[in-house]
Amino acid sequence: MNEAIPSGSHRILILNTLAFTLCFAAWTFNGVMVTYLVDNGIFDWSQVQIGWLLGIPILTGSIMRLPLGILTDKYGGKWVFVGLLLLTAIPMFLLSFSDSFAWYAVMSFGFGLAGAGFAVGIGYTSVWYPKHWQGRALGIFGAGNAGAAITTLLAPTLLNTFTENGRNPEAWKTLPVIYAAVLVIMALLFALLAKNKKPAVSTRTLSQTLKPLGNIRVWRFGLYYFLVFGCFVAFSQWLVPYFTNVYGTSLVIAGLFASLFSLPSGVIRALGGWMSDKFGARRVMVGVFKWSIAISALLMIPKMEIFSPGKGINATQKGVVKEVTANAIEMESGKIYQFSPKTAQQQTQPKITPILPQKSSWQEPFVMPGDMVEKKQLVVKGVTRINFEANMWVFAVLTMVIGIVWGIGKASVYKFIPDYFPNEVGVVGGMVGVIGGLGGFFCPIIFGYLLEGTGLWTSSWMLMLGISILCLVWMSSVIKKMLQSKAPDIADKIDHH
Repeated sequence: MNEAIPSGSHRILILNTLAFTLCFAAWTFNGVMVTYLVDNGIFDWSQVQIGWLLGIPILTGSIMRLPLGILTDKYGGKWVFVGLLLLTAIPMFLLSFSDSFAWYAVMSFGFGLAGAGFAVGIGYTSVWYPKHWQGRALGIFGAGNAGAAITTLLAPTLLNTFTENGRNPEAWKTLPVIYAAVLVIMALLFALLAKNKKPAVSTRTLSQTLKPLGNIRVWRFGLYYFLVFGCFVAFSQWLVPYFTNVYGTSLVIAGLFASLFSLPSGVIRALGGWMSDKFGARRVMVGVFKWSIAISALLMIPKMEIFSPGKGINATQKGVVKEVTANAIEMESGKIYQFSPKTAQQQTQPKITPILPQKSSWQEPFVMPGDMVEKKQLVVKGVTRINFEANMWVFAVLTMVIGIVWGIGKASVYKFIPDYFPNEVGVVGGMVGVIGGLGGFFCPIIFGYLLEGTGLWTSSWMLMLGISILCLVWMSSVIKKMLQSKAPDIADKIDHH
């Protein structure tokens, strides 16, 4: 018989989810703010400095997840979350006084602490729910990832309003003040409405608390989360320059497409929790990795135009070229070689970008009047062009789908943790969160190097394909070992099929 859900659990879940959503919105604040400050000439920061400012909050929030997860296990989540919200609000407010790169960078380190709210909320949510409901509860809580879309959608509009569409650019300082105020209000609500609760085992020493980190399973879960969360955070930012460079969209449209990637991924996380409870986290994650492999393989095909030799015409006899016209070559002997030149349609781009690759062929003269031609010599060369435009709408839909797939995976990874580490959810969840968060810091840097080395924007999806395959192979090997130890007959049958 399933254990009853304690009174007040849903209220705590709502508070946790709302607080995490606001923390995530603050965590991704620099993606919009730094872009605005540079584009409007308020600060003259280099691309390297911009990259650091985008990454610093992600790094801080990722690293601090482990210590805050430990504090949550030891003292309970209520006051840890209240303290986190208040501490984050201080550097967010002081950001409005920025007059240099150094000041902005230091304040970014400070408000980046918001990213650690995930570890607090995971540990605090899990202690309120019985095992059969934890997948759903953690999935609902994880929907706070949608905070990234809140910043992407609302912050540009608020900036335009405060600055009167750029006529008063210094008014940008109002936005971090508002973010700070919202965080303080959330802290007060949390203090008034939440009730503290700690795990059953909360009197362990630090060495006992950290002992689970020596388990390889924790690092395996971390790799899974590196893909479904870290890469999600990375692409939430990377897709903006991707759309502007590859498809030539405006910054507003690129931001909208990035929101379409991040918003469903956050909201769908609740469904991932329900699916993990119903079908099992392992089965769901296998599906997530397979879908991630398939979609990454489609997305990694670059927008390209390939020219290749086609069907040509060879001389049937020796002679001298008399005349070359638009569609024929006449020899002095009277022999005429007709060919098919490029048509007007082949010279113009279609108004509607085709979805599938398009092939076209034509022929061009390979000789000039007066040339001596030997028998079987090429007189007309063939040209075949294969054009793949990587239709923008198809690309946008595929990125939205892979975002949804990763959203389901984010909940499933955290369903594993209370199953295997019921008394160390905070520390294990914190460590898994650290590894996943570091994906959001390192992946954009790796994407940049891949782009520089290959010249292909789709090289980022090639990396996703590789990571997805690695995750699936590792999980499959674990499943196989489990079957061999518990059901060797079934394992043998799988090996032979």
